[in-house]
Amino acid sequence: MKEATHARLTRFCAFLRGVNVKGTAMKMAEVCSVFEKAGMKNVSSVLASGNILFSSGKNKKELKELLEKMMSEHFGYEAFLFVKDKNEVEAIFSNNPFEAGPGFHIYCFAGVEGVEKILMETFQKSEKAAGESAQIRESNFYWKVPKGNTLDSDFGKILGKKHLKDSFTSRNLNTFEKTLKKM
Repeated sequence: MKEATHARLTRFCAFLRGVNVKGTAMKMAEVCSVFEKAGMKNVSSVLASGNILFSSGKNKKELKELLEKMMSEHFGYEAFLFVKDKNEVEAIFSNNPFEAGPGFHIYCFAGVEGVEKILMETFQKSEKAAGESAQIRESNFYWKVPKGNTLDSDFGKILGKKHLKDSFTSRNLNTFEKTLKKM
């Protein structure tokens, strides 16, 4: 008798970089379809900013390579995404060092190993708006910026730099909260 083998599935979120900005328009249903064709299970999206939830038995490195290749081929652009498991998303949300306030946005960055140090060095060299600050907690970079200054701030301008496009993507802390609730 043949024994059935089932790989243990882990719940992940892929945070895509550059979705629905600068001419890279994607419908999340189509993105989910690409993930399903790549063999991912229980695929869904959170918001329209490229946060794709899925389950897989593969490791994060394999997933990143496979999904970037599939997305690049399907949409005809150079795809970059950062895969985090449920525990990592939970840690990003719960380790936020900043108190929420009505006049500020809080962002966290998902990226390659060590990118938090590059971001902090860049932040420390930048001019800051009143109340703007950054911290690293558990290898995650957090940025607090006054509302309305995100893209206009000195640090905010580096977020779109081409030489960093394969290193990180950022999300408002509220997005991490919504993602965690759906995981």
